[in-house]
Amino acid sequence: MKRGFSFLSRVCLHSLWMLLLSLVAVSQSRTITGKVTETPGNTPLPGVTVQVKGSTKGTQTGPDGTYKLEVPQGATTLVFTFVGYKKEELPITASGTANVSLSADVTALKDVVVVGYGTQKKSEVTSAVTSITSEDFRQSGARNALDLVQGKVAGLQISRLGGTNPNTGVAIQLRGVTSLTGSLSPLVVIDGIPNGNLDLLQQDDIESISVLKDGSAAAIYGTQANGGVILVTTKRGKKGPARVDYNTYFRKEYVQRRPDFLSADEFAAKIASGEIIAEDKGHRTDFVDLLVNHANLSQYHNLAVSGGNENSSYRASMYYQNLEGILKENARRQYGGRISINSKGLNDRLTTQINLATNFNKANRLTDGGNLAGYYAFQPTYSPYNADGSWYFETTSTNELARLYQQTNMRQQQTTSGDAKVTLDLIKGLKASLFGSLQRDSWTDGAYADLASELSKESYQGTGYASQNNEMSNKYALEPTVEYNISINNKHNITAIGGYSYRYEVYQGFNANNYGFVNDRFEENNLNAGNQLKLGKAGMGSYKNDNTLVAFFGRVNYAFGTKYMVSAILRREGSSRFGANNKWGNFPAISAGWNLKEESFLSAASFIDQLKLRAGYGVTGNSGINNYSSLVTMGTGGNYINPDGVWRQTYGPNKNPNPDLKWEKKAELNVGVDYGFFRGRLTGSVDVFTRKTSDVLESFTAQLPPFVTDNVYANVGTLKSNGFEITINSTNVDMKDFRWTTDVAFSTATTKLEKFSNSLYKATFKEYAEIGGFGALGKAIRTYEGGKLGNFYGKRFAGLTQDGLWQFYKKDGTKASADQLNSETDFAVIGNAIPKYYLSVTNSFKYKNWDLRVFMRGRMGYQVLNTMEMFYGTKKQLPNNVLHSAFTKNAALKDGYQYSSYYIENGGYMKLDEVTLGYNVPFKGNKYIRNMRIYFTGGNLATITGYSGNDPDFIKDTGLNPGIDALNTTDNRTPYMSTRSFMFGLNVGF
Repeated sequence: MKRGFSFLSRVCLHSLWMLLLSLVAVSQSRTITGKVTETPGNTPLPGVTVQVKGSTKGTQTGPDGTYKLEVPQGATTLVFTFVGYKKEELPITASGTANVSLSADVTALKDVVVVGYGTQKKSEVTSAVTSITSEDFRQSGARNALDLVQGKVAGLQISRLGGTNPNTGVAIQLRGVTSLTGSLSPLVVIDGIPNGNLDLLQQDDIESISVLKDGSAAAIYGTQANGGVILVTTKRGKKGPARVDYNTYFRKEYVQRRPDFLSADEFAAKIASGEIIAEDKGHRTDFVDLLVNHANLSQYHNLAVSGGNENSSYRASMYYQNLEGILKENARRQYGGRISINSKGLNDRLTTQINLATNFNKANRLTDGGNLAGYYAFQPTYSPYNADGSWYFETTSTNELARLYQQTNMRQQQTTSGDAKVTLDLIKGLKASLFGSLQRDSWTDGAYADLASELSKESYQGTGYASQNNEMSNKYALEPTVEYNISINNKHNITAIGGYSYRYEVYQGFNANNYGFVNDRFEENNLNAGNQLKLGKAGMGSYKNDNTLVAFFGRVNYAFGTKYMVSAILRREGSSRFGANNKWGNFPAISAGWNLKEESFLSAASFIDQLKLRAGYGVTGNSGINNYSSLVTMGTGGNYINPDGVWRQTYGPNKNPNPDLKWEKKAELNVGVDYGFFRGRLTGSVDVFTRKTSDVLESFTAQLPPFVTDNVYANVGTLKSNGFEITINSTNVDMKDFRWTTDVAFSTATTKLEKFSNSLYKATFKEYAEIGGFGALGKAIRTYEGGKLGNFYGKRFAGLTQDGLWQFYKKDGTKASADQLNSETDFAVIGNAIPKYYLSVTNSFKYKNWDLRVFMRGRMGYQVLNTMEMFYGTKKQLPNNVLHSAFTKNAALKDGYQYSSYYIENGGYMKLDEVTLGYNVPFKGNKYIRNMRIYFTGGNLATITGYSGNDPDFIKDTGLNPGIDALNTTDNRTPYMSTRSFMFGLNVGF
């Protein structure tokens, strides 16, 4: 019995031991499976990292979002991470299954801000910097990359002077005017390329746009940063399986606002009643409507492929865009692509980034809006055709419709940029980088007027006219840098960067024209076929110029924990554009931040998430002047016969040298507060700034002799600006299925010309904004020393006489006619063309898979000169067509054209600029479609304004000559037609 029991005991003990071993084995390792999807939409997410918390054990999800992972003994939690998505942690349960949904982490993308030559945590930024990510871009179909952030950045004015003309860019100005003759626009840097070409950017290739608004942020870019800096970061590939994204839209435009001219029937009725003395030709023609492209349809397509692994990533995109204007023969067709490659080597110590982008475009520039004025006023009982069907021509006007059929004006352009950056980690915390870039831009303009065209018949004896213009520019940049990072006791964090910058730019061009063609076969493609070349009446010209800029720069950032931050910058820069005695300049900056939330006296304030006080002072310069501005240059004179009987060309100086020509310098002080309350429900910033630009460059009358010409370019003036900016981002409602947020951007600024003369050069005032049109009406804006920029200066309207003649106030208050006024004593400030206030408001709503965005923006507190009313709201224009106001508001006026306060109107407006309704289509378990969003956008839907002229949004509000609702193209002003647009868009990810 004992033996039996002993044997049985051993068997039981062995079995128990094996059972325990198996239990231990199970406890040491087990298999977890699951699936990771994206919310909203529940689409699979490939490439998600799944890791056991506290260990290096992990895996990645496959193409269908599933994973399988062996977890060790004691593991309790899985961590799911993916770039651009919120990290999720999930407890390991007995079921062995762990499914999770990840949502996009918009705030994480905004926590890092792109600054000059690097990035910073938003919490450590001590300057006025605003960053807009792609989620907040406008969605009305960008014609220009900066359209995406119009109205989104407080203090940044972006205006489309050409309206919706697809061949015009944008006017950009940050915090007001900073120069009288130098560059006013911010420096645009694209992936590190200075003076980046905006034509190379498409809306779906941009990751973020950062704006360095104050001097302490922009000083690291020195003399090209006087107007601020705009940093554009394009999208990069991310680790994971290949992703394919396709984005498209189709947009239709409709005439939204046109001047209130008499219709053909109304004009004919007034002829019949005797109110208009003219001949009724029997036709009823809407001439302006003949120029409208009612069949317009713009389209855009962008296809991108991206992916990567631990050591490399890539993103390649190609696009096609066909933009059709609201006017006939006004379009832009372009295509191109962009590729980005990032790779790592040498055990992740060596990083290489390469970008290549190109754009080909063909622009039909025959119509730019300038031809509208002639057809607005064309007698509407006429026809554009003669009785025999031929075009009707007359010497006092232009048949604009015929011009569209008989003339051409095309631009063919190709722009390419390439850049590369190599970074090597030398030792812990120390790395060196080398960045180089090249931009090449070339274009050819070709124009031709048929032998039968009105231009040819009236100006070239009916022999046709042809011209070609070519330009090519190359811009080179080379920038080596060294960066060092160190953290001491996890309290003292120091980041330092130093570098050298070399830039070289060269421009060259050629132009030629001829007439005297016997047929239209060659158009502008065989200029020598015209017979005027042999007669010496053809035109020809060429040019070439260049400039070099070099700089040494450095920045040191210090942070004590998360409580105190300090940043210091110094850039020393030299440019070939300045005088021999002032080639170099120094541009320092310092800024500091104090996170009040970290102080003990606010630690108990649980409703405060962030409260950071910052202050910065920085000096920037302006090298945006013409090449060779400090040098004497030579020009051609007349041809003279020599004693040997040979005619020879003469040459002589055409510009005075100025070896003392130096940098304009802008010193700016900015004080700001970044705030966040109620767990992120209310965030934003407030900034107050004052800036002073000294040694402002301007041309002055020079004494002869000792100067060789009567004009000299010198540093004399001083400009001063003050302003205030505020941004508010609030989450009004945040529920499970519904979210409502509001973003507000507000700014105000004033600029004065403090000084305009010194002991050597003197000027009483400076005039801007040629009025144009009928009569010698002069310039509308005059700026005196000590006065505001943008002041309208002219006659003060005092009523009409009983005979309908103008009366104006003299200085003493008496009334007089225009010829009795003294422009120096009787004229006065009659308005200001620079808006005092800018405001934009964005309301965003999300309900389940639906989203709605309503964007409004406006300008307030300024005036506009209504030249349309001035020239066409009077019976003096008869028998051409006139505005209704010629018979209503201005019925008593019988005098000639005068510029006065009578035509100065309030230009303020608030616009419902964009409404977008979108829907994210859910694809549960779909292996092929990752995400899909369809959306509809209405643009320029409504405008609230008291202004009676054209769309006030198209009237220039930047620079030194704003506020003129022009009928011509002087001063870069074009009266393009205002439109309302409707767009359908689609975003699909595979």
